[in-house]
Amino acid sequence: MTLLPCVSANDRPRRRTILLVEDEPFVRAATCGILESAGFEVLPAEDAQDAMAVYHACKRGIDLVMTDMVLPGRTGLQLGQDLRQRSPEIVILVTSGYSNPEYETEAPELRTYFLAKPYSRRTLVEKIEKIFAAVALRRVATQAS
Repeated sequence: MTLLPCVSANDRPRRRTILLVEDEPFVRAATCGILESAGFEVLPAEDAQDAMAVYHACKRGIDLVMTDMVLPGRTGLQLGQDLRQRSPEIVILVTSGYSNPEYETEAPELRTYFLAKPYSRRTLVEKIEKIFAAVALRRVATQAS
């Protein structure tokens, strides 16, 4: 496991940071490339244990956790629950290539979203942008209440 530094330059706007949890090396590398080319900072992790270590090492915040549903030892939903115990507001995007209604359920009010595999670059980036827009709108609506 390699922990990447979570450092941003003070003189430029902070890019949104995505913790990507994917146990398949090829899929992880390809998805990192897609997300980085779209302007996101990506922190890769190969399993739930690795993801928790990366999460704790990143002191400036993670904007979204994108996790495969099926991981060694834990599911993506279990990982999301573990992270929510530490950060209740964290946004989770679960991905899966398996057709299972339990996996495909979205709960925007709980900041949990789903994306089926395989996905295209366009579909992935659009999904993440829609999630960030929905979270921002919900935050504004909550503050206005």
